[in-house]
Amino acid sequence: MNAQDIYRSKRITIDEAVSHIQSDNDVIVAQCASEPQGCMSRFHIVGDRVRNVRVFSVLTLKEYDFYMKKEMQGHFELASWFHAPGSRAALKAGTGTVTYVPNMLHRAATDRIHAHRPDIFFGTCTPPDKHGFVSLSLGITYEKDIMDHARLVVLEVNPRLPRTFGDTQVHVSEVDYFVEHDQEVPSLPAPVPNATDLQIGAYIADLVEDGSTLQLGIGGIPNAAALALKGKKDLGVHTEMLVDSMMELYQMGVITNARKALKPGKFLTTFAMGSRKFYDWLDDNVAVEFQRGSWVNNPAIVAQNSRMVSVNTCISVDFTGQVASESIGTSQYSGTGGQSDTAQGAVAGFDGLGKSIIACYSTAKNGTVSTITPTLPLGSAVTLHRSHVDHVVTEHGVARLRGRTVRERTQELISIAHPDFRAELIEQARKLGYL
Repeated sequence: MNAQDIYRSKRITIDEAVSHIQSDNDVIVAQCASEPQGCMSRFHIVGDRVRNVRVFSVLTLKEYDFYMKKEMQGHFELASWFHAPGSRAALKAGTGTVTYVPNMLHRAATDRIHAHRPDIFFGTCTPPDKHGFVSLSLGITYEKDIMDHARLVVLEVNPRLPRTFGDTQVHVSEVDYFVEHDQEVPSLPAPVPNATDLQIGAYIADLVEDGSTLQLGIGGIPNAAALALKGKKDLGVHTEMLVDSMMELYQMGVITNARKALKPGKFLTTFAMGSRKFYDWLDDNVAVEFQRGSWVNNPAIVAQNSRMVSVNTCISVDFTGQVASESIGTSQYSGTGGQSDTAQGAVAGFDGLGKSIIACYSTAKNGTVSTITPTLPLGSAVTLHRSHVDHVVTEHGVARLRGRTVRERTQELISIAHPDFRAELIEQARKLGYL
């Protein structure tokens, strides 16, 4: 058979695809804009005949019945590498259907494969081209690695997905089943930065030199940082997540990727999410290269970039520099993501000019709590070890921690804390013997 005949022979319905889920299966689904929403919306239909099915995902976008309904307890469990609003809501509701998987993003797939071979992978793709290749389109953070090891691979074919380049191409002969599901691609509106975001963004931009290679996350602070970079020249991108602001800086001529040491001329990313305009820009765009997260986020690869700058956000920082970005005490809020990967890679840059920037507001809970704290709340996960912390930024300035003593770190961090808390923080630091 030719490629088109192979494709047609493998087409099944969504419910037929979901029927392949069996008890005790490990099911891995693609993340974010690559989420197979047609199939995931129907996982619950087999709930009455299966038990102990674990569904692994990052940033699940919708509140699916298979983990939001308490009656799914014992039948399905969402094993999340990074919590999103839905999984947080299920945890709060006590459904007993959500758990967290500690990980560093570049090892999420390989570590899970080591623990248990995946049974089924559900992802999304473009329709096949004339040569029989589909594009995995908007993400291969862990998806391609899982596909290589899964016992069964099911892809939702969505004609609205952009065709992208890099390691996203898969021949139809390598896929077990296809389901056709035409829907709007999940989008992520660019957040509008507030005044605090803009102040933090300005401090971050001051740390970025012309010719730097950037990793930026998503949210008000990274978006504000992008806005503040408009006066820079010849920036490059090597990032876990590609977003609208990077497209906009490219169209302004700020990002050229011309001075990158690794893959000059190319955006390097592992997944993307943004607006419809952004997806149209990505379609058939040879300037953008998608590679596996096990490579893009590997600190040793990140370190091969020139003037690498990694920008991430956090929840709180203690006086010694320990960064908590994923939990509030024992309550898991999000996940490690790629923060540790890119922060370590940036400071280990081959040219010695890399920078890691951790940013946060100086207060939380409507100004009643300082995010600069003597110690982290009991049970907090340390996302970035203090030995790897470089710059910490709030709306009150920049604390430079790399290579500094605990006393120096304490002084630096208190200087960027909110003024309303500084006297109290100084007193607590003296009691701890830090000042």
